Amino acid sequence: RGYSPAFSANMTRVARRLGAGERVEIIEGPDDICAPLLGGADPHCRRAGATERDRMAARDLGRLPGVKARPGAGLVLAPGLVRRLRAAFALGRIRTACAGCEWVDLCGAVAASGFDGAVLHGNRPRPGVQQG
Repeated sequence: RGYSPAFSANMTRVARRLGAGERVEIIEGPDDICAPLLGGADPHCRRAGATERDRMAARDLGRLPGVKARPGAGLVLAPGLVRRLRAAFALGRIRTACAGCEWVDLCGAVAASGFDGAVLHGNRPRPGVQQG
């Protein structure tokens, strides 16, 4: 799911790249996932609310041992790290940024399902279910 079909397709492509071992670079501002939204008059990714949620997410992630979430830092989403991140998310330890987000219920349901159908790390989406 996503803001548009182009956004959803792009997010799936990015998740597959990351699952294949591409390094994540932490940046400030819109990233590769947000790219399809940047052509509009008032891109969601440039709004103050999105910037604040990014800040809160980075703060939460930076509290996890071995995770650096500041601009310029990089990491690879290896399976062990993904398991740690998913566990922390499912337990609510890295969800500060979720407050007020329109996707909070969907993300909570995905976590409650054990991340069933997630694209990252070769998990195939279920037929007929658009991933986000």
